[in-house]
Amino acid sequence: MPKVEFVTVDVFTAERFTGNPLAVITDTRGLTTEQMQQIATEFGYSESTFVLPPEDPANSAHVRIFTPTLEVPFAGHPNVGTAYVLGQEANLFGKPVGDSLRFEEKAGLVEVELKREAGKVAAASIRAPRSLEIGETVAAELVARCVAIDTKNVRIDRHPPVFASVGLGFVLAELDGLDALGRALPDLAAFREAVARHPGDGLGFSVFLYVRDPSRPDHIRARMFAPLDDVPEDPATGSASGALGAYLVASMPEADIRTNLTIEQGVEMGRRSIIELDVIKQQGKVTDVRISGRSVFVMRGSVEC
Repeated sequence: MPKVEFVTVDVFTAERFTGNPLAVITDTRGLTTEQMQQIATEFGYSESTFVLPPEDPANSAHVRIFTPTLEVPFAGHPNVGTAYVLGQEANLFGKPVGDSLRFEEKAGLVEVELKREAGKVAAASIRAPRSLEIGETVAAELVARCVAIDTKNVRIDRHPPVFASVGLGFVLAELDGLDALGRALPDLAAFREAVARHPGDGLGFSVFLYVRDPSRPDHIRARMFAPLDDVPEDPATGSASGALGAYLVASMPEADIRTNLTIEQGVEMGRRSIIELDVIKQQGKVTDVRISGRSVFVMRGSVEC
């Protein structure tokens, strides 16, 4: 019976029991895909990661990411948290660990920069593996029903709800204020209707709601709901934040711009998270999206499979 070691970390926070929890199984050689899915389901976190040796020795590791129900090609907080965990090690699959890592994932290569304080890894910054992809729009009325708010609370003056991705797709919808954001609750029947109408890439229907702070244009409050993936609400969603940052910067009139955004998420869950974004647009096209955050260790143990 194989036995694998795991650690859990809280991601996009420096304080335990806030941020987004993540299980990292640090060496999963010998596990099947089915066993990985079973372990992810057992943890019940929005995602768990499974680390394998890289297929190309030029890279650092092969990382697989599972929600409680399925494997996904990319996600933000699993990469930030996994990089934080692996960055504490002196060696990874026989190679010394420096300040840069490169993960092989279904969405492509994920480049990672480790940030050290007093010689220890305190945070990680990842580069989104794909360019911004903008998909179909979604009716404001449907989004409103998915999260049990009034259609009038969904702002369509700046953009309609729309699918966007830098590696994993989400429906981005701006709301008219924190009151509506605080009242949002997932309606499973409406989500099932939505995914039937918008099957997309077959990875479900996830809604990322956000509110801009008029006094601080670079600060955004957000919530993410994916009940069809057994994630009623996610405390921090780096991949959705990256997609939102890229989408907003792409819509700016400047042809060349570099901007920083801060996304605050998980407040309503009592798990406040802070996600930092650095987005670059050159010659009218978003060319680089970096997602950064801190992490902190919580638990260690082993799993018998």
